[in-house]
Formats: sequence, structure tokens, C-alpha cells
Amino acid sequence: MFASVQVGRQSLRRPWLPQWSRLVRGRKIQAVQRRGKWIVIQLDGPFLVIHLGMTGQLTVASAQQPTSDHTHLIFHLAASDQQLRFRDVRRFGSATCYADQQALDVFFESSGLGPEPFAMEGKYWRACLAKTQRCLKAILLDQRVVAGVGNIYADESLFEARLHPERLGSQLTAREAGSLHKAIVRVLNHAIEKRGSSIRDYIGGSGLKGEFQDEFRVYGRTDEPCLRCRKAIVRIVLAGRSTHFCPRCQK
Repeated sequence: MFASVQVGRQSLRRPWLPQWSRLVRGRKIQAVQRRGKWIVIQLDGPFLVIHLGMTGQLTVASAQQPTSDHTHLIFHLAASDQQLRFRDVRRFGSATCYADQQALDVFFESSGLGPEPFAMEGKYWRACLAKTQRCLKAILLDQRVVAGVGNIYADESLFEARLHPERLGSQLTAREAGSLHKAIVRVLNHAIEKRGSSIRDYIGGSGLKGEFQDEFRVYGRTDEPCLRCRKAIVRIVLAGRSTHFCPRCQK
């Protein structure tokens, strides 16, 4: 149960409003879910929705533990010395409160988020690819098409599916579209098992770093040998993002 909220002096991307502190006070945590890149904490009534941005960290810590710099929100937990802390060096993240399920649904509907990769229908996915002249890297990063795939996982999924990131969506066969969908799910599931990727600042709720960065096959491995064929990994810029691939495995 949230006993109180302590707000830092600097605002996140969206300032925390005083009425949200009153809304969550005394509320019990019912579930913690995810929608795209948003963490959804379901309380007994309202919803606390958090986006980590580029450098956000959401951790549980003892109230006796010193508070790190750049900690912008502290949710004190009742009948415990534990705190839920939101730290964000660059302050691109956000924490927002929605009064009920309807308000939350309106928010996600207005954001235009696409389906989750784990529940995405094949017919929908094939149609999205067939109708666009954009490259695969741009499609995977578009949260309106499929939610939750970031830059790292786009590169790793394309390598898994043996598809070049510059291929156009409309060029894929139905079989290739299906292979890419399966690759996205496999890569994300494995990354979740490894607690994600810690490149700079990311840590999980327990305070531990992720381990998936130790298993990258293309991302961040420019000029290193491909783990399949030993050809040097290439880096280019696509959709405004660094993109890594094997020119032999991903023709």
C-alpha cells in the first residue's frame, strides 16, 4: 500500500501533479503489467503508469538506504521500511496517474500503440508489411505497428530472422513475415529471461543489471566477426538509429 509520495525538485518529462499523490495514497498494489514500453501498476482503483525513457530506473529499496542523485519520485510503502523509487538522470521518463480503467484505456487508445508482439495476429502483421514501402528497421521501431520493440531488439530480431534491415516491408513473402514475427517473440522472451540489456544505466527492480547484453549477436558489435559466419558486422544508420547486421547472413 502506498502511504505517501515524495516528489523531487526537478520535474520529469511530465510534472507529477499534487492530486495524483492524493489519488494513490492508501491504495493497494493489485498487479504490475506492461503495455508497450509502459509499466502499468494497477492499484485498487487508479493506475500508476511509468515510462522509463532513456535512463529511468524503478527500484525497491529500504528507506534506510541513501537516496541516489536524480531520484525524482519516492513512493513510501505502508507497514514497511521499503520504498519504490523512480530515478532518471536525463528526465525523459514520466510517471502519470489515471483514475480508473476507462481513463487508462483512453490514454492508450489516443497514443495509437499497436498490438503486443506476443499476441499479434499473423494476418495483421502481414498486412502491415505488405502495404508499406518503409524498411524493416523503421517498421519494427514504429510503436503504432507493434508495441515494445526497441532498437536493440529490432537488430537482434532481424538477425535471428536472417533479414536485411533495409529490406522493404512490401518485399517480404508471407513466410518471411512469419519468420520475423517468431524471431521477435524469441528474442524478447530470451531478453526477459536475462533481465533485459544494461548498456549504460538500466537496472531491474531488484537493483541488478541485465545480462542480455552479454549475448548480443549484432547490436554494438561493429567490425566484430559474425557468430554464424565470421563476416564482420556492419553498422549503418536507418530510421535515425544505429543499425547493426551481418552482410552475409542478412542479404
